[in-house]
Amino acid sequence: MTKTLKTSVCIIGAGPSGLLLSQLLANAGVDTIVIDRQDREYIEGRIRAGVLEQGTVQALEEAGVADRLHREGLPHEGFDLAFDGDRHRIDIMALTGKSVTVYGQTEVTKDLFDKRFAEGQQFFFNVPDAQPTDLKSDRPSVHFTHEGDTYVVECDYIAGCDGFHGVSRKSIPSDVLRTFERVYPFGWLGIMVEKPPVSHELIYANHANGFALASMRSNTRSRYYLQCDLDDHVDNWSDDRFWAELAVRLGPETAVNLQTGPSFEKSIAPLRSFVAEPMRYGQLFLAGDSAHIVPPTGAKGLNLAVADVRILARGLIEHYTNNEDRHLDSYSETVLKRVWKVERFSWQLSTLMHQFPENSPFEQRMQRAEFDYLAASEAASRSIAENYVGLPLE
Repeated sequence: MTKTLKTSVCIIGAGPSGLLLSQLLANAGVDTIVIDRQDREYIEGRIRAGVLEQGTVQALEEAGVADRLHREGLPHEGFDLAFDGDRHRIDIMALTGKSVTVYGQTEVTKDLFDKRFAEGQQFFFNVPDAQPTDLKSDRPSVHFTHEGDTYVVECDYIAGCDGFHGVSRKSIPSDVLRTFERVYPFGWLGIMVEKPPVSHELIYANHANGFALASMRSNTRSRYYLQCDLDDHVDNWSDDRFWAELAVRLGPETAVNLQTGPSFEKSIAPLRSFVAEPMRYGQLFLAGDSAHIVPPTGAKGLNLAVADVRILARGLIEHYTNNEDRHLDSYSETVLKRVWKVERFSWQLSTLMHQFPENSPFEQRMQRAEFDYLAASEAASRSIAENYVGLPLE
């Protein structure tokens, strides 16, 4: 027996972008159903980035889920770039008048889940077979099975917030969809440790051995990364080996303050830049990682997804409150202009701060010259700062 449900917007994906969209729409009285192939525990447990732009903080404030963020988040007014031991601080507050906040994506997800459940949001978890259909009609639907029953969700719009491997982007015909991709020839080995961070601000370091990042999730929990080979494995990296290599790449002046200990999370993530166009097909809208991926250099993944959601929520709310579709109709064009600018910044910073195996001595010198230019030029530093704190929505 098939169970038919009706809603205004069916959201595929219960990560932070899907949750935030459902909350912003709920605040405006727009009904949603949220579907995900995983369960809540799995979604909340995923370790992701933790640097939030001011626009992301504002979106969470608008959603009504920023209380804990303001209590526990760490405001940052700058960050360091290091190159073979030389350091240059990007003073984002002085250069832009804005700051960023360190607060883990895991915590953002928990806050959104708590509020959505408290308000009675209808969720379907552990759905492996969601399938959007009739996307070019006025009444699209999503078909899936859940706990042995077959469901059809009839809706006005579908929001594909289900990530890079989700079904939403794959539902756009291949003769319509265009994709652009740059796969990087290395990955990031990351660990979490219950120790105070080595610095009160982030340090992005380029060393002859490879990139390193010193980051944090709180004043007592640190997150560190090392560039590694794509075919490397976490089993090759004992904690002792990781700490020794991190100390080398950060340099002796920084490493003297490094507090080491047993890691409680260790993983390797590949790096890629990816964009799908268009981000709307009929009544289906893509948002977040379903449409684009950025390398984690610069921490733009979550922030870019939130910007998508803010623009999409605005268009949907205008449709339901004013019967106005101007922003919905321009959604794909609007967000893609911003997406490509953010892709450019993440690519630029990744290119500057990593060791590429194919780089010739000339290209290595170009990296050094770029760093020296940044260190000597306020205009160049301001450009980095403006991108780091977040570009305007449009």
